[in-house]
Amino acid sequence: MAWMSKVIINNSSIKNTTMKTIILTTALLLATVFGINNFTYADTIKNDQAYTILAGVSSINKIEVHGNVELYVSDGATDQIKVYNQYYKETALVQNQNGTLCISSYKTEKLVVWVTASDLHSLSVYDNAQVKSFGKLSLIDLDVDLYNHASAQLNLDAFQANITINDNAKANLSGYISLGELKYNNTSALNTSDLVAENLKKTNVDAAKDSSADFVSL
Repeated sequence: MAWMSKVIINNSSIKNTTMKTIILTTALLLATVFGINNFTYADTIKNDQAYTILAGVSSINKIEVHGNVELYVSDGATDQIKVYNQYYKETALVQNQNGTLCISSYKTEKLVVWVTASDLHSLSVYDNAQVKSFGKLSLIDLDVDLYNHASAQLNLDAFQANITINDNAKANLSGYISLGELKYNNTSALNTSDLVAENLKKTNVDAAKDSSADFVSL
């Protein structure tokens, strides 16, 4: 009976070992399959996000954006422009002249552009264009002018920033500004809840005009 009991115990041990081996092998196979799927998905994303790097770019200090454009801006050691959405097959214009980079596209689908600039000082955005900082923009000084239905979402780390929001434009500002001046009107939208500033001046241009008119009438 003792021998039979020993045999049973050994059989149980062999079964447990076999089951563990099967489970481990199955887990490795599943992990491999999922890993392959993940790599395939990543490759698909890369293919979908193909871009064109424009050569001969330098000394970008001002950017003007018109039309239906989604612009991402970052700072870096060198200037670079990446244009997505098969740029050369679309009716779009990206042109750099005398330090001013002009970007425009009026197609239904947004033209997506990522600009890295080492010495950016000015942003002018028109129509339905959108500009967003990619990471935090560390700048000495920056002037931003928004028109029409344009919008800006900027995370700043700047010594000085002057931002003017015209028409029905919108601005969402965060980060830090040492010196800042923000101008807006009654139809524009401004959010500074996540912005820290040591010295910040906000002016409602329409209210200032009304006050000036009342003063003149008196």
